[in-house]
Amino acid sequence: MVFHILTLFPEMFASVFNESILKRAQSNKLININFYNIRDYSKDKHRRVDDTPYGGGAGMVMTCQPLFDAIEEIKSKVKSRKFRIIYLTPSGEKFSQIKAEEYAEKIDEVVLICGHYEGIDQRIIDKFVDEEISIGDYVLTGGEIPAMVFVDTVSRLISGVLGKNESHQEESFSKKLDRKKEYPHYTRPAEFKGIQVPKVLLNGHHAEIQKWRKENLR
Repeated sequence: MVFHILTLFPEMFASVFNESILKRAQSNKLININFYNIRDYSKDKHRRVDDTPYGGGAGMVMTCQPLFDAIEEIKSKVKSRKFRIIYLTPSGEKFSQIKAEEYAEKIDEVVLICGHYEGIDQRIIDKFVDEEISIGDYVLTGGEIPAMVFVDTVSRLISGVLGKNESHQEESFSKKLDRKKEYPHYTRPAEFKGIQVPKVLLNGHHAEIQKWRKENLR
């Protein structure tokens, strides 16, 4: 999958995307993450990308021109028809594991627009945006953290990204667990400071282990 991220702060992503699973996924060419600094597309001599809102009100609004030109450039590079443009905003539809699964299974390329200030000019939303997504009922400084959440959540569902394809299928809220909660996890040693791992997990009996796990979902 290809992710195109439109942001004012591309440097924010380095520590998240250049470590662990996401780093390996990029190295193995399972995902491709491209960054576009919105200021680079501004025709203002000071590279401004915001202005006061018509009708008054507090805050600033991201202007049309830089976003329009950036999105048009990205669209000219897109090779797949399975392509979506997402605006990350607190007023969007709540992001979920089900939504992540839909993107991982059905979409090849995604544009993520990271808003700032009071948001972006509505004309950009009307012309380009396919879906508005929120990661929760709270307000963040910008769309960068939601973009990180989206990329991480969707990427781990792509075949080959995790060490075992079944790993994500046994996680909380996956289809295999029918949206039930997670069961307790234990690892070695079998005893730590007098606290024992449940014996059923040590006997190697797969059916008994699965039964125990279902009974201990929480």
